[in-house]
Amino acid sequence: MKKPQWITVSVALVATIALYAATKNQLFGTKQMHPAQVNAVQETTVSTDSILFHAKETLTEPQRTRLALLENSISRGDVAEQKLHLYHQLARFWYDTANIFEPYAWYTSEAARLENSENSLTFAAHLFLDNLKQEENPELKHWKALQAEDLFDRSLKINPANDSSQVGLGEVYLYGGVGNGPMQGIMKIRQVAEKDSDNVYAQMSLGHASVTSGQYEKAISRFLTVLRKQPKNLEAILSLAEAYEQTGDKVQAVNWYKRSLPLINIAGLKKEAQSRIDELSK
Repeated sequence: MKKPQWITVSVALVATIALYAATKNQLFGTKQMHPAQVNAVQETTVSTDSILFHAKETLTEPQRTRLALLENSISRGDVAEQKLHLYHQLARFWYDTANIFEPYAWYTSEAARLENSENSLTFAAHLFLDNLKQEENPELKHWKALQAEDLFDRSLKINPANDSSQVGLGEVYLYGGVGNGPMQGIMKIRQVAEKDSDNVYAQMSLGHASVTSGQYEKAISRFLTVLRKQPKNLEAILSLAEAYEQTGDKVQAVNWYKRSLPLINIAGLKKEAQSRIDELSK
């Protein structure tokens, strides 16, 4: 990955954390989870059962005992309510104790499906979407995309007018290799952008898609649209700087990297942005 691309990926992750932090904190507090792939999965087609099985193989004996107690804790009575509580407990276990992303996201999504509220479904959908963008294992990426697609579909049945979920579903098609592929994703996202040109999520998504396909002039236009509405949008600023750099416009790239510096609170990211400025200024 080229240095400017590393910058954009880093700030996109920061933006994602900021976007969903409030909801995540309600469930898990303020700890930041480090997603972990289940690299032991070797099946040609990854299944939820195989992912959970191999995730359990990484646990210590006390952790396995604790997990078994949780999994067998449903008793007679209000089974649906017990299941919802259990799924949250299992998600917390995989988040806090095991620190493995896939089962954490799976049980979060199962709780969301059972609860069937727009907020819980979209939160779980974005968990999978944001992670699959960084996933290198094609089978795990496909599994995560299927989960995200199902969750966004359920959310849109509750509220078909939710443009953010429409863009999210478009990104699943764009990056996840499901449905009819990237063009279906672009069409869904464009529908939102054409209806509301000020929709920041749609414009950023189309901008990143343009960068991925090497259409940097189109990307620049999208990011500038975002910045007219949100002048301090760090992700847009760094993405714009990268796009200008890729076109060979060093003056504009340096200008936008410089604008990013006062907004960056992560030392490593700020150092990398300064490094790009120094390199491009030679």
